[in-house]
Amino acid sequence: MNPRRQQRLAVVVGILALVGAAIGLMLYALNENIDLFYTPSEIIEGKDGQIPTVGQRLRIGGMVVPGTVKRDPESLAVSFDLVDVGEVVTVSYSGILPDLFREGQGIVATGVLTESRKIEAHEVLAKHDEEYMPPELAEKLKGIKHVKPSEAGY
Repeated sequence: MNPRRQQRLAVVVGILALVGAAIGLMLYALNENIDLFYTPSEIIEGKDGQIPTVGQRLRIGGMVVPGTVKRDPESLAVSFDLVDVGEVVTVSYSGILPDLFREGQGIVATGVLTESRKIEAHEVLAKHDEEYMPPELAEKLKGIKHVKPSEAGY
């Protein structure tokens, strides 16, 4: 092989190595920032064979269990339980809750798993329509009787 072809081959291999390294670094950075959606049962039993680990960022959706909302009178801290089809997970949040947040309401919280059944949330979203529900959560809640907040007197 003549020297000119060797030089071109070295440049092409170098460019491919740099592009591969850049793609690998981007995928690694994105992997650290992914928020996966879980239901309370999936946090306990696992999703697709994988149980979330302590310290993992995630998004959880479920129904607020009536009677479990505990507010700290000295601060904005609040904790409550979420349920889907049986498993219960406790969510702690410090901040102002959405106006539509109430017991028996469906919510989505984004946060970090601190224990196997506890989540420290940094964002809580309440659904704005009693009829709408994320498809993943609707699939999990099939067959469970849900009392609308308007019917329950909340």
